This record gives sequence, C-alpha cells and structure tokens, in this order.
Amino acid sequence: MKKLKERWGIKTNFQLVIIFFVFSITGSSAVFAAKPFLSFIHLNREQFPDAFFWGGLLYYILRISIIFPIYQILLVCFGWLFGQFKFFWGFEKKMLRRLGLGRFLPEEEEN
Repeated sequence: MKKLKERWGIKTNFQLVIIFFVFSITGSSAVFAAKPFLSFIHLNREQFPDAFFWGGLLYYILRISIIFPIYQILLVCFGWLFGQFKFFWGFEKKMLRRLGLGRFLPEEEEN
C-alpha cells in the first residue's frame, strides 16, 4: 500500500480508502445509470442474433462503449462528492491523454 500511496500522491490511509470506495461505487452506478439510456435507444441483447459469435461480441462492445463515458463522468462527480476531486480530475486527464483525447482538455496552467 505504501508504494500505491506514493505513486498516487496520497498522504493518508483514510484518503486511500475513500478513493477505493469511489472507484467501487462508480462502477455499479455507471451500469445502473446506463440501463435507462440503453433501454431508450433499444439496445438489448435480444436484438443481436446468437447464431454468430459476432452478434454477442458486437452487443457487448456497444454496451461498454456507451457505459464508459458515463463511468468517467460519474467518477469525477463521486470524487468531488467525497472530497477527492483533485485526485480524480488528474486521473481523468491522464486517462484522456492516453486515449488520444488530450486535445479536448484545457491547457495546463504554469506556476
């Protein structure tokens, strides 16, 4: 745990527990929050035939690609609610840059 705290720049074990808690509730909440949207756009498993392997794979690829942005938004929101906005915003910026979406982020302010 010490290496993880150093890597993430966390000072206390309590802060680490809060961060783990935010990660855990965000995953469940993203799937729960995505259900009404998936129903609204009529994306359900029955629409993809079982006869081919690609039907199920395509369904899950679409489902994950819809849930992923919801997860990212909720992660920052829950981070803010639990007083860890700075950590999660930095986490999001790093992830967006790795995905090649860093150009959509505001420029970094120099000190």
